[in-house]
Amino acid sequence: MSDQSNSNAMWGGRFASGPDAIMEAINASIDFDKRLAAQDIAGSRAHAAMLAACGIISNSDAEVIREGLLTVLSEIETGDFPFSRALEDIHMNVEARLKDLIGEPAGRLHTGRSRNDQVATDFKLWVRDQLDAVADGLRALIEALLAQAGTGAGLVMPGFTHLQVAQPVTWGHHMMAYVEMFGRDLGRVRDARARMNESPLGAAALAGTSFPIDREMTARALGFDRPAANSLDAVSDRDFALEFLSTASICATHLSRFAEELVIWSSAQFGFVTLSDRFSTGSSIMPQKKNPDAAELIRAKVGRINGALVGLLTVMKGLPLAYSKDMQEDKEQVFDAADSLMLALAAMTGMVSDMTPNADRLREAAGAGFSTATDLADWLVRELGLPFREAHHVTGALVKLAEDKGCDLDELTLAEMRSAHDGINQEVYSVLGVENSVASRQSFGGTAPGNVTAQVARWREVLG
Repeated sequence: MSDQSNSNAMWGGRFASGPDAIMEAINASIDFDKRLAAQDIAGSRAHAAMLAACGIISNSDAEVIREGLLTVLSEIETGDFPFSRALEDIHMNVEARLKDLIGEPAGRLHTGRSRNDQVATDFKLWVRDQLDAVADGLRALIEALLAQAGTGAGLVMPGFTHLQVAQPVTWGHHMMAYVEMFGRDLGRVRDARARMNESPLGAAALAGTSFPIDREMTARALGFDRPAANSLDAVSDRDFALEFLSTASICATHLSRFAEELVIWSSAQFGFVTLSDRFSTGSSIMPQKKNPDAAELIRAKVGRINGALVGLLTVMKGLPLAYSKDMQEDKEQVFDAADSLMLALAAMTGMVSDMTPNADRLREAAGAGFSTATDLADWLVRELGLPFREAHHVTGALVKLAEDKGCDLDELTLAEMRSAHDGINQEVYSVLGVENSVASRQSFGGTAPGNVTAQVARWREVLG
């Protein structure tokens, strides 16, 4: 057997040509970073225009470069572009094709920049676009929740702690809790976008360039607020990707919590909500089943998104300034997390828009477990002047009495009520119904239907 055959056997069939094939496989990023094509070409167009404006290249070369880049973009968009792993990445693939199309002027495009600032710019532009898409997705989900809250502002349901019935709330109030959560996510998206909107382009490899470039011009052309102030930081910064993943992870956690509630609520044991057939599936063996598969898949997406955050944090944690090839590992998990988050947002928006709360079942469950006991204790404090701890004790005695009788609190007679405290009068029954309970919770942020309606109106104004 020849030495070459031994080498082939050692490296394995996938890398039949030996170490060169392995190096190409580990070094090339075109298989995934081709998603940056539009951003790469936008950055190159801005750079070429700036070079011409600053007299670094001729206007004629800049125009030929611009036209050539538009041709390359068209080829990519129509699927006619010949991507090559041998050319490593999207930047070299575009540059090589540009040279095929326009010849010598293509070689002048890279004046005053490096692949280091180029990739940082491309990636920032892509993440910025994704933040805008996530913001749109969150707005759509919030709108769907507001629609549910508006129609269900007075619909009574149980509120839970420890997944045990605690106090009555309204369907609208519960929906608005998620509006607040996803509203914070929207705020984080906007904050992240504002913080990352500085242009790395022109930082070159790490030290800037000796060419008289205008970084303000390219920053404006690409929609950045300003150029990044330090060239070392500009090429080594991946905070924007980490912050995107952090924001995505928190949002995915909120989606997962809501998905869990939908799984529980749609079960036969709860029966709180009916999910549409569009977001449910049947069983391959049990014809009676209607499975909340979309909710379950949303619940699982947070695992992938959290994993992406931990993965990139781990890649970045020990890197010295400025650029290291490790940073090629910054994109795949961001791409995957972005895809997962957008899909989860779209699916949740669809489920929320289509779901139907089961009013009778919700009201029945709202009165279970002596859910108005706190209202009784509050009445004892408010009307009889009892210290809350004493009121708590009296209420506990009445709950025990009702439990022994197998009835609800409002089914106890006045005489039975007075057996726990002789100051109790007929007015106590005014606070024991679940509708009375929720109507009384008028403190700011409380579940009273009027509060819910006001918050729905406020959020619609906020969203514009």
